[in-house]
Amino acid sequence: MTKPLKLMPLTSQAFAPFGDVLEASGTADRMINQGMCGRYHDRAQLDFTDGRAGISIFQSQARTLPFALDMMERHPEGSQAFLPLSDKPFVVVVAPDDGGQPGTPMAFLTAPGQGVNYHRGTWHGVLTPLHAPGLFAVVDRIGEGPNLEEHWFEDPFLITE
Repeated sequence: MTKPLKLMPLTSQAFAPFGDVLEASGTADRMINQGMCGRYHDRAQLDFTDGRAGISIFQSQARTLPFALDMMERHPEGSQAFLPLSDKPFVVVVAPDDGGQPGTPMAFLTAPGQGVNYHRGTWHGVLTPLHAPGLFAVVDRIGEGPNLEEHWFEDPFLITE
């Protein structure tokens, strides 16, 4: 049996317990390049126990709504930022920790131009673009040792619009 989970718009306030929303919102912190470019400065804090920051490129197949959320994961050794390389929305699913496993998930739909940075140890769903090409730059920890925990739900959640 699945449990319903409705999508909400992604906002900095709603997402704050889980990480940072990466977007060019409000007035730019600095104007650079002879006044032709706004810099929205230091929008996420990278947090690694060891290792270093690396940039990888992920290409994920697009999903369609509704879809079943049957697994969540977290990375105890480092934060993880997802920056879409297109202007298409994607689904972001997070959950508070509940005794070492995910609590009740929350599902967000990004607006064009938004990315996310998950705090270290935050339970989150897998990369879920809704449109091809599903191409993302990912900034996360590169280092030795395991940095992935997975939790599979006995009863999946059904993510709907």
